[in-house]
Amino acid sequence: DNRVLQISDGTGGKKKVVILGTGWAGASFLRNIDTSLYDVHVVSPRNYFMFTPLLPSVTCGTVEARSIVEPIRNIVRKRGGAFRFWEAECYKIDPTSKKVHCKSGDGTNADANGEFVVDYDYLIVTVGAKPNTFNTPGVAENCHFLKEVEDAQKIRKSVMKCFERAALPNLTDEERKKNVHFVVIGGGPTGVEFAAELHDFVNEDLAKLYPDVKKYVNISVIEAGEHILTMFDKRITHFAEDKFKRTGIDLKTNFKVVKVSDKTITMSNPTTGEIAVPYGLAVWSTGIGTRPIIMDFMKQVGQGNRRVLATDEWLRVLGCDNVYALGDCATISQRKVMEDVDSIFRVADKDNSGTLSVKNIKNVLGDIYQRYPQVELYLKTNQMKGFHDLLKDKETEELNIEEFKKALAQVDSQVKMLPATAQVAAQEGAYLADCFNRMNTCEENPEGPLRIRGAGRHRFKPFRYRHLGQFAPLGGEQTAAQLPGDWVHVGHSTQWLWYSVYAR
Repeated sequence: DNRVLQISDGTGGKKKVVILGTGWAGASFLRNIDTSLYDVHVVSPRNYFMFTPLLPSVTCGTVEARSIVEPIRNIVRKRGGAFRFWEAECYKIDPTSKKVHCKSGDGTNADANGEFVVDYDYLIVTVGAKPNTFNTPGVAENCHFLKEVEDAQKIRKSVMKCFERAALPNLTDEERKKNVHFVVIGGGPTGVEFAAELHDFVNEDLAKLYPDVKKYVNISVIEAGEHILTMFDKRITHFAEDKFKRTGIDLKTNFKVVKVSDKTITMSNPTTGEIAVPYGLAVWSTGIGTRPIIMDFMKQVGQGNRRVLATDEWLRVLGCDNVYALGDCATISQRKVMEDVDSIFRVADKDNSGTLSVKNIKNVLGDIYQRYPQVELYLKTNQMKGFHDLLKDKETEELNIEEFKKALAQVDSQVKMLPATAQVAAQEGAYLADCFNRMNTCEENPEGPLRIRGAGRHRFKPFRYRHLGQFAPLGGEQTAAQLPGDWVHVGHSTQWLWYSVYAR
């Protein structure tokens, strides 16, 4: 029988918090949660936290694998053993009975199936995502992915094998070219950084070890869109593309990979049609997909037609109390102003006159900004100083409901999904831990915005992501940086800025 792990004796009646996952969101929550207030348990198939921005560097030995990981049990020790960790995978969440079903890699209990069940009061889901193959035939069987330390180590071994095969005496030139044709599918940050790292590795290290092979090496990046690094400023995109061309990295944009065999990659282009290209190693880096546990959970809570879990602005899973989801497996479903505009009007119209004065609006504007950040973003984007600038008639002092709706009609255009990045996940983890640490205090003294569809205030302020910028290493000790305030820079000095940001 499965074993149900109950709250252990001696917890003093503390609520039990179970965390699934040890990625950026889970580790951030774990480092910030006050374990004197909760009985904390962690379940993850990975017994370490991994610093993912440096993962591409591990593929070529620029960085050692051990330097980008921190064992979870080290965190346990640093926290004085204040929480428990189990190296196992959660394969099912049961929100009705408030239990999670887990399985260890080895059969450890009496029936040797390694399964156990953990109950919870609060569940923190931070299981991340899996690589998205878009159901492309042959990808899972023939391509490498770059999500885990083990992936990076396998890629490094495969690169070396490709060079060793190409160095054999009984090969034709075409066979040598095939063996050292390295293909990266996907022109996002991970794919671009890996291609740049590989280029440096080949030219600075492997060229000395395999001087007769270097002339056959070809590195290709295949991107379905018109450009690589489309999430960056166009100046960075163009610089990266020009640099790749100068250094000999073959950039193939507007090509979609349709299938991968053990010998060739078939890609299509509207102009050329399908082309089959021989290769030695392929790395698939085209985005993220949904893990089976999340797909099953979404069906249970009425979110079956989504790609990721939808949460409210407090990171709570919609349709499921006491379950929170953070990081790549979830996204915040920001409420639209126009969905609540009647309720907003009613809250602001304190004297029930049927009209709002500009003063009435100013009294609730702070709450509106907190609950609906798109309002403030719309004002900033359109260089407006305040709500009054939304009015067509700037002399208006009183608004009825229809005029109020017209003023707010365009603000929802600024609603945006947060990117699936380490920055977002880490901030979400720290935010939620802070909410948990102050839960009792905020129950008595709520600090959030006014409830638009109810009485009183929300307990906490909604989560707000603070973008600190983004970096893209481009090889040759050059890094592109895009920081808040339209600050864009590419060069050697930016490489040191990148190092300083990641220094721990």
